[in-house]
Amino acid sequence: MTPVDTIFEIFERRGAREYGGERVTQLAHALQSAMLSERAGDPPALIAASLLHDIGHLVHDLGEEPALRGIDDRHEVLGREWLGQYFVDAVAGPVRLHVDAKRYLCTVEPGYFDILSEGSVRSLELQGGRFTPEDVKTFEALPHAAAAVKLRRYDDEAKVQGLETPDLEHYRGVLEASLRRS
Repeated sequence: MTPVDTIFEIFERRGAREYGGERVTQLAHALQSAMLSERAGDPPALIAASLLHDIGHLVHDLGEEPALRGIDDRHEVLGREWLGQYFVDAVAGPVRLHVDAKRYLCTVEPGYFDILSEGSVRSLELQGGRFTPEDVKTFEALPHAAAAVKLRRYDDEAKVQGLETPDLEHYRGVLEASLRRS
């Protein structure tokens, strides 16, 4: 089974889970994020990262909705580790940083916190809250920080119940183009 086939299987098995207390499923959220990235004209790796940014929620064994139980599942770290086995850093890097991008934006952008959904506010607290000024400088210097901020904005917008999107198969080529070449 190829890595892309494995991803499709993961979404088939676990994609119907509710997404973090939102009104959409994990798969709907992923497809909406990828669609926003694609519509923005992003490169294939960022479209793939947008699709896969929450894969860490689907590959752990903590059960559904750990944040509702006060547990930070560290899905960004799990996602980076899992994706890093198969995908280029331009996919895995923004996935690893998309939670930090939320923390960053809450610190540097007036009004950003106010647009967060209830689920994102809950998880922000579990994830460490707003950044310190030192954290801001460190984040800005990281490779993939700018891509992670873009991905974060898609993440925030990709919570629309019933929104029509391309299906998962539509993104097969983007995923295959973003695989590591041995």
